[in-house]
Amino acid sequence: MPELEHPARRPVPDATPEIISAYALNDEQALLAIVRYNRLIDIFLGLTTYSLQNHLRTTIANGTQMEIDELYIGLDRHGCHYVIPVQAKGGTDQNAAVQTRQDITWCQERYPGIVYRAISAQFMSDNRIAMFLLALENDEVKVVEERHYILVPADELDPVSIRNYRT
Repeated sequence: MPELEHPARRPVPDATPEIISAYALNDEQALLAIVRYNRLIDIFLGLTTYSLQNHLRTTIANGTQMEIDELYIGLDRHGCHYVIPVQAKGGTDQNAAVQTRQDITWCQERYPGIVYRAISAQFMSDNRIAMFLLALENDEVKVVEERHYILVPADELDPVSIRNYRT
C-alpha cells in the first residue's frame, strides 16, 4: 500500500512481551505476533476478535490455491459475527491485490452469511504499523480505511491527547 505523506500516528500502549520484542524479526511472522499481542485488529475495527488460524492453506471454488496469513473471527456489540482475513507484510513487501481478492472470495464462499473485513497490516518507517481495511469495488481492490499505530510504553501516553481522541 502506498504510504501517506503525513498519516496520523495513534499511540497504543505496547503490550508485546519483552522476550518477543527481543527476538522479533522484521518479517510477516513478527508483525502478526505484534498485531495479536497488541489487539490491533480489535482497535482498528472496533470489534472483539479472536485469532482462529494462522497460515490457512486452502482453495477457492475455481481451484486456485491460496494462503491467508491469519484468520480472525470477530463479534460486535450487537452480536453480529465477522470473518477477518489478515495479510501481513514485513520489510519492503507490499500487499498484492490478488491476495486480497482471493481472501474476500474465500470468505464469501466459506462463510456466506457472515460479514467479512479484509485487513492488511504492514510495518512502516518510524516504528509505525499501518492497518488497511480493504474491499472490492467493481472488481478492484480499494483501501476503505487506513490508520497508523505506534507502540509506546504506557508512561509515554499523553493524557490530553487521550481525552481529545474522544471528539
